[in-house]
Amino acid sequence: MKLGEEVIKVLSKTYEPSTMVEMPFKRYDMAFKTDEAGRPILLFMGKKDEHGNIKGERFARRLKLGPDGSVIKDHWENKGPST
Repeated sequence: MKLGEEVIKVLSKTYEPSTMVEMPFKRYDMAFKTDEAGRPILLFMGKKDEHGNIKGERFARRLKLGPDGSVIKDHWENKGPST
């Protein structure tokens, strides 16, 4: 599974720092953890089970910042199934 443009658009926004954000996305449920700056860094996308856990795919963001805080590298890697 690869992340589409619409998902990347949602993930490029900033949210409340150091929290877990859950939201529906089309026919999927998605949850992501943010870093201290409010940028999403860990994404779970799939369907929620009866316990509230998302069964689907797990993605991690590789974000490399320069000494002045500018973004040098920014991409999402599929880390496999989430349970």
